Amino acid sequence: MKMLTRVAAATVALALLAAGCSSKAESGSDGGSGDVATDVGVEGTTITLGVLTDLTGVFAALGKDITNGNTLYWKSAKVCDKYSVKLDVQDTGYVPQQGVQLYSSIKSDVLAMQQTIGSPINAALAQDYEADKIVNFPSAWGEKLTDIPGTGVLGPTYDVEMSNAYDYAFEKGLLKDGDTVGHIYFEGEYGETGLEGTTYVAKQKKLTVVEAQIKATDQDMSAQVTQLKARGVDAIVLTVAPAQTTSVAAAAQAQGLDVPILGSNPVFAPGLLQGPTAAWLKSHLYVSAPVSTFEKHEDLYDKYTAAFPDAKNPSGGVILGYGMSEIMKQVLDTACADGDLTRAGVLKAFQGLKNIDTGGLIVPIESFTLHRSPSLQSYIYQPADVPGGAKVVQDAFEGQFAPGLAES
Repeated sequence: MKMLTRVAAATVALALLAAGCSSKAESGSDGGSGDVATDVGVEGTTITLGVLTDLTGVFAALGKDITNGNTLYWKSAKVCDKYSVKLDVQDTGYVPQQGVQLYSSIKSDVLAMQQTIGSPINAALAQDYEADKIVNFPSAWGEKLTDIPGTGVLGPTYDVEMSNAYDYAFEKGLLKDGDTVGHIYFEGEYGETGLEGTTYVAKQKKLTVVEAQIKATDQDMSAQVTQLKARGVDAIVLTVAPAQTTSVAAAAQAQGLDVPILGSNPVFAPGLLQGPTAAWLKSHLYVSAPVSTFEKHEDLYDKYTAAFPDAKNPSGGVILGYGMSEIMKQVLDTACADGDLTRAGVLKAFQGLKNIDTGGLIVPIESFTLHRSPSLQSYIYQPADVPGGAKVVQDAFEGQFAPGLAES
C-alpha cells in the first residue's frame, strides 16, 4: 500500500453556482499578464476538453449524469473570463479497448480530459496520458490511478472510502468486532481496491471475510447471496454497479438475509428506488461517497432540472460532474493567469493546486500528489425519497481506519 496523506480541512466556503465563479485553491501563481501561450485544444477563445464516458454500458446512468453535470457547469463558466469551453463527448460503453481507440481519435484536438469514467479505462490509458502530459479527471477512485502524472482522483481511493463505510458501521452498531462480512466485488482495479479496504479493517477488528469476485457483466447475484447466507455473514459489502446492487437486495430480501449492506460510491443510482427492492435498499444500504447529495445543494438541483427538464432521477453523478468541472476551472484559470494554456502549462498548474475546495460538492482535497490518496474523507448516505434519491447521514469525515490504512 502506498503512503497516503491526510486531508486538510476546506479553508473557504464558496458559492459555486454564480456563473463563471471559481472556488479558491492555493496555486502559487503570480497572475501573469499579456499574451497566453497555447498549443493543443485551444482555438481562438474556445478551449476543447475531452470526455470519455459510459452512456451505454454498466454505468450508463451515472455516466450520463456526470456528463450532464460537466455540460451544465461549462454553459455559464469561462476561463479567465475570456475562454469558453467545448466538450468533445465520446461513449466508451465501459470497454477499455474502445476507450483507448476513442482517446486516440480525439487527443490531437483536446487540451485536457474533463472526465474519463472507469478504473479499467483509466488504467488502459495510463501510458498514453503520461506520454501526452495531459491533465485528466477520472470518474474512478482506483489506487493505481494515483500513479498517473496529471490524473486527479477526486476524493479518497476505494480502499480508504470503504474503510470509512466500516467506521460508520461500527460507530452505529451495525457491526462489531469478530463479525463475518461478505464482500462482492468486480474483478479489476475498482473491486480489488475496495477489497483492500475490507482486508485492512478485518485485521483491525478480527473480522472473517467471505470474498465473492464477479465480472461486470454478471447480473444475477442469487448464488453469491446464497453463499453469504450459508456462511452466516453479518453484513454484505459491495464494490459493484447499481444492477448488481438491486440484485443483491432482491436476493437478500427473498432469502431473509436481514443484514446491512455497505457500498462503494458507484453502487447506487436513484433509479433503483423505482423498483421492487426500493424499501429494502432504503433501510439496509449505506454508501460511502466522495460527493454530497442534492439535499445539501438544492440550488444545483433546481439549476440542473431547469436545464435538463427531461432528465429523470438525477443522481450524485451530477454533483460530481459539476464539482470536477469546477476543479478543472481552477486548473485552467491558474494556467491562464500564468500565461500558459499549453498542455505543459496546464499540467504545471494542476500539480501546484493545494487545499482544493468545491464548496461541499466534493470532499476537501489536499493535493494531487503522485502515489497518494487525495483525501481521507467520505460522506455516508442512504437511499431516500428525496431529490437525487439519497440523504446524507454522515457529513464528510475521516474515519478511524483511514490514517492507519494510509500508513500501511
